[in-house]
Amino acid sequence: MNKRILVTGGCGFIGSHTVVELILNGYQVVVVDNLSNSSASVIDKIQKVTGKRPDFHQVDICDIDALTGVFRQYSIDGVIHFAALKNPQESYQLRDQYFTTNVDGTRKLLSVMKAFSVTRLVFSSSAVVYGNPSTVPIPESAPAGDVTNPYGETKFQSECDLSHYCNSNANFSAVSLRYFNPAGAHPSGLLGEQPLKPAANLVPAIGDVITGKVGSVHVYGHDYLTDDGTAIRDYIHVCDIAKGHVAALEVGFAQTGHQVFNLGTGKGESVLEVIRAFEKASGRTIPVQFSGRRPGDVESCYAEVDKAHRELNWRAESDLSVIARDYCHWLSLSS
Repeated sequence: MNKRILVTGGCGFIGSHTVVELILNGYQVVVVDNLSNSSASVIDKIQKVTGKRPDFHQVDICDIDALTGVFRQYSIDGVIHFAALKNPQESYQLRDQYFTTNVDGTRKLLSVMKAFSVTRLVFSSSAVVYGNPSTVPIPESAPAGDVTNPYGETKFQSECDLSHYCNSNANFSAVSLRYFNPAGAHPSGLLGEQPLKPAANLVPAIGDVITGKVGSVHVYGHDYLTDDGTAIRDYIHVCDIAKGHVAALEVGFAQTGHQVFNLGTGKGESVLEVIRAFEKASGRTIPVQFSGRRPGDVESCYAEVDKAHRELNWRAESDLSVIARDYCHWLSLSS
């Protein structure tokens, strides 16, 4: 029988795309999500894309009783853990809530997994754990933990928890995926980034201009020591990220211990370069309004990706033009 994977936060942007890839690779999928920043209608869209409907339970990972009920109902072979609060700027105001959801929630998930002898986990981490890197591209061996916001603290703390847990449980496998800037949408146009809360990411902000919701994109900081003065990031297609999770899951089934991988393209692009790519894809001019730098923002952050290619047999396939094309296609069908 095909393995059954529990996906926490599976109605979210990256989670939903990963559920699609899991189904297409023959896995059975159970989704849990508290719907605090997503909609259960995503399950219908996953079914349209794949022809199969994943089981869904509206459950908060911090609710041990409800989570235990899901594990009791199914025989779970592995977990991919996305469920978290994820806005770095918001995390300054909601520090305690971020630690409760992201850190304590992960610990509660581990306790339920242990109770049901589930020993395989893929964890949604972030390149934010590298803080302000001293050099780019950033390898997995670069110093981590000197983060610039509470959100980053929660991700690094959970990585540490997983490392300690693996050291104490020799048969446990945890793979932490530090991904950079996921963007784009499913090429079908059915799935994209549709948070209920105001998005803090660049690409949804661009989308708001394209659809006429706002008049301009706020660009935070134009005095960085980069070619055009704006910050540089590594933008990676969400479908590539999703495929990386499937690859990490398969490696996790074959090994034990805690492993860390970057998921990025290995190429940095500035905020203004991204905006120009979306102007080309949408055929629209995107006005820009410059503002000061935000707390915690770093100048340049992009990945060294050799380890993921070597050990996961994974590499990002889509460039920025494909990200922009697929996102604009999704916008045209959803707006």
